[in-house]
Amino acid sequence: MPTGKRLEDKVALITGASGGQGLAEAELFAREGARVVLADVMDAPGKAMAAKINRRSGEAMYVRLDVTDAKQWRQAIDRVRRRYGALHVLVNNAGVVSRAGIMDVASSDWRRTLDINLTGPLLGMRAAAPLMRDSGGGAIVNIASTAAFVAHFGAAYVASKWGLRGITKTAALEFVDWGIRANSVHPAMVIDTGIADGAAPGFREINERVLPRGRAARPDEIAQAVLFLASDESSYMSGSDVVVDYGYTSFAVARIRNQLHKEYASRARPSTRRAASRRSRAGARR
Repeated sequence: MPTGKRLEDKVALITGASGGQGLAEAELFAREGARVVLADVMDAPGKAMAAKINRRSGEAMYVRLDVTDAKQWRQAIDRVRRRYGALHVLVNNAGVVSRAGIMDVASSDWRRTLDINLTGPLLGMRAAAPLMRDSGGGAIVNIASTAAFVAHFGAAYVASKWGLRGITKTAALEFVDWGIRANSVHPAMVIDTGIADGAAPGFREINERVLPRGRAARPDEIAQAVLFLASDESSYMSGSDVVVDYGYTSFAVARIRNQLHKEYASRARPSTRRAASRRSRAGARR
């Protein structure tokens, strides 16, 4: 009997699902009726979450998956096929950050970042798309970043996210006749994901001053956007960029300019009053 859950009878594979944003997506998908495949290289928390979902009367399994390894992708999809016989949703969530600029980024850091953030989703879509086709179609959701729209201090990171945004549109084109939609989600800063680990002191505080909401997003707030794109509610969306940043890329610069203008005016006001007073006294003497 239908339950009204948004992912009822769907099978969803989520990479990077052992923690942070991927974990929030897995929990939300399970609550919405999906049979969830948690894929990661962090075995203990991934297995624990799958067991937790199963105890809650959901259905989940954990698979070990290095997203940069094509063979592991094929093995993971084969396990999904044997267990469930179908796959309807692929969320390419796994990712890393690199903060080195063009002059400083090491070749190894460049390769690792692009391998995980860009090659990983490519291999995932290539491995999963045939099963999704055979399952009647479905939805691919690639987790990119606002760094896919603007400059970013990390050369490898920005390259990977601009690339992921572009390849998502190519996937939308290539898989349209298979009934597979592909969209990308672009968060700004998200707390409790590990992305800020190792950043310079004050990184989070400074970023939160810049963000219009005054704080970073929570993983569950991003997960809601991913859920929408995974569900049939977005059935007429493919090749779209869904930005979840509370206006960061739209009006953060204008907002900061207004704030700086107010601060400048506040500092200038006492001297302006003194100048006006001097002009008034000079006029009285005349």
